[in-house]
Amino acid sequence: MEFKIDDIVYPVSIIRKQNKNTYIRVKDGNVITVTANRWITERQIMKLLVDNIDSLKKMIQKCQLEEEKKENFYILGQIYDIIVVSGIDKIEIDGFKIFTPNKRKLELWYQKEMKKIFEGRLQYWYQIFEECIPTPKLKIRNMKTRWGVCNKRDNSVTLNSRLMEYDQTKLDYVIVHELSHFVHFNHSADFWNLVSKYCPNYKQIRKSLKE
Repeated sequence: MEFKIDDIVYPVSIIRKQNKNTYIRVKDGNVITVTANRWITERQIMKLLVDNIDSLKKMIQKCQLEEEKKENFYILGQIYDIIVVSGIDKIEIDGFKIFTPNKRKLELWYQKEMKKIFEGRLQYWYQIFEECIPTPKLKIRNMKTRWGVCNKRDNSVTLNSRLMEYDQTKLDYVIVHELSHFVHFNHSADFWNLVSKYCPNYKQIRKSLKE
């Protein structure tokens, strides 16, 4: 099955499950995936796609942007060109170009650089906070649905490695958000007032992270 949007034909994958509702998602940049029950017909699915074409366009655009980001190399929102040079033995940076002897050494360097940046910003904001909060321990991992996690059991803040794709203001907001959870372990008005104290434009930043 296929579906055309603005003269571009997109493949449609239909997954049959014991669902009461029908769900539409876009995967791998251009595959429209419809999860539906076994009784819904392709004609009904086609009508559903037509009725939700504006939402589909947004999903496709968002998915394509995510695919493009995967192909680029970011350090705090800045794209760097990667150049592999066999004649060197360490990472060298010239402007927005990174020279590396191989991809493996680049990967190890990148992980260290990310940890240095994230740790630096985390400690910066910890020193800024006037409230009594524990010294946070940094954890970094790739997360699909969350930008950060506060764990009060071990006093840790986990940051999404994908924050390297964004500028420092986004990283700072996520850190402020998670540190604020040490004071208010919820999303109450008091929590957001505390976030606003250190990040007055948090609403705009939150919105940009969701786009």
